[in-house]
Amino acid sequence: MASRFSGVLQLTDLDDFITPSQECVKPVKVEKKQGKSVARIQIEDDGSYVQVNQDGGKQKLERAKITLNDCLACSGCITSAESVLITQQSHEELLKVLRNNKVNEREKKVVVVSVSPQSRASLAARYNLSSSEAGRRLTAFFRGLGVHHVFDTGFSRTFSLLENQREFVERFRRREQDSKALPMLTSACPGWICYAEKTHGEYILPYISTTRSPQQMMGSLVKGYFAEQQGLSPQQIYHVAVMPCFDKKLEASRSDFYMSEAETREVDCVITSGEVEKMLEEEHVCLADVEPVGLDSLFSSMCGDEFLSHAGSGSGGYLHHVFTFAAKQLFGEEVKELTYKTLRNKDFQEVRLEKDGEVLLCFAATYGFRNIQNLVQKLKRGKSPYHFVEVMACPSGCLNGGGQVKPPAAQSQKELLLKVEELYKAERPLLPESDTRVAEFYQGWLNSLGQKRAEELLHTRYHAVEKMTNGLTMKW
Repeated sequence: MASRFSGVLQLTDLDDFITPSQECVKPVKVEKKQGKSVARIQIEDDGSYVQVNQDGGKQKLERAKITLNDCLACSGCITSAESVLITQQSHEELLKVLRNNKVNEREKKVVVVSVSPQSRASLAARYNLSSSEAGRRLTAFFRGLGVHHVFDTGFSRTFSLLENQREFVERFRRREQDSKALPMLTSACPGWICYAEKTHGEYILPYISTTRSPQQMMGSLVKGYFAEQQGLSPQQIYHVAVMPCFDKKLEASRSDFYMSEAETREVDCVITSGEVEKMLEEEHVCLADVEPVGLDSLFSSMCGDEFLSHAGSGSGGYLHHVFTFAAKQLFGEEVKELTYKTLRNKDFQEVRLEKDGEVLLCFAATYGFRNIQNLVQKLKRGKSPYHFVEVMACPSGCLNGGGQVKPPAAQSQKELLLKVEELYKAERPLLPESDTRVAEFYQGWLNSLGQKRAEELLHTRYHAVEKMTNGLTMKW
C-alpha cells in the first residue's frame, strides 16, 4: 500500500485534521527510589533515549512498546495511530493462520471472513465488476486460500439499524426526563468514537448510541451463534473482517470486545479493501478472472446470487432508516422519500419532518472532523437543533474510507469515489424490519440467551480517557 494513514489525512486537505501530527507516545511510570535523585533523560543524535545518572553514568533505555489496546487516539493519531501498529492486524496474519492450518491439524482454526458492502463496492470498481459479482468472486478467492466461510457484513448491519431505531425511539420518549438522551449520535465509526472518548470524555459520551457497529455485531454472531451451531469453542474460530477503514482495527482491539471466558476476540483480525487488493496481487490473481461461486447464506443478505443492501448513505444508511422508522412510530407519518438540505458543505446535511409549521424531527449527517467539531461546539453551547446525527470521521463517509482501494494514475479520487458510490447504490435495498431471517435470530437465538446477555451482544459502552499532564513519555 502506498500509505497506511486513514482517510482524513490521505484524501483531504490538512485543515480537515484536528491537530498537528505528532509521533505516538505512551506514558511510562518511573518509580522513585528513596534517597536518590531522579535521573535525567537525554535524547541522543540517533533518536535513542539515555538515562544520565547523578554521577554522570549513562544507561541506554529500551524503547517503549505499545499494542493496539494502548492506543488513546491522541493528537495527530486520532484516526491514524494504527498506521504504525498495523502489522498486528494485517493480511500477513491471515495468511499465517491459513498456512498453519495446512501443516498443523491439531491447532487448525475454522477461518471466517466477513466482507463489508463498502469494501465489496471498492473492489468491484477496481476490477470493473458489479458489487455482487465482486462478492461471489471474493468468496471463491478466499475459499481457494483455505478460508472456510465468507459472510456479508450487510447482514449484521441489519441488526445495527434495528437496534439504532429502537434505541432512538426509546431516547426520544424519555427526553423530558433525561437531558442527555438527545441528540443521539451514531456509534458505527471508530475514528469518531476514539476522538469522542479522548477529547470530550464524559461530556459527549452519553449522547452516543450504545448500539454496536456492523463489524462487532458480526463478531457476536460468528463467535456466538455460529460457534454454537458448529459445535466449536470461540477460540477455535479465526474471524477476519474486511473493512474500508484502518480504524476498524482499533475497534476490534477494544477490551469491550474481548471474550474473557473464551480468551479470544470477537474479531481476530481486520484487513482493508486495499489489503485484499494486495493479496490478489501477491497471488498473481485478477479478481475479474476468478470463477465465481455461490454465496454463504448463513450470514448474508441476498436474493439468489445478488446481494441486498440498505437505502440511504454509503455509511450504512443510519439517518435514513432511523428517520423513517421514528416518523412512523412516533408521529404516524409515512415518509417515502427524504429531502436533504445541504448546510455548510456537502458533508453536513439536514433532514426535517414538519407538520402544521412545527418541526417534529430534525436529523443531520455530519462527515469529516471540521463538521464534527462544529457539531460538538453546538452541543456544548446548547444550540444543537438535532434529535439524531449520523457521524462519520471520513469526508464523504465510509465509501471514502482510508482503507479503500486507491485510484490508478489515470483516475482521480473523485472519479473513483463516484464509481464506487454508483456500484454500492445499484444493490437492491432491503428494509431492516422486513428481513425475516434477522427476525428469526431475534425470536430464537437472542431470546434464548435472555435479555441481559442479548443486550451485551448487541450493545457496547464507552470510556472517557484521562489525559496525563505530567510524568515521563517515551517515543517508541
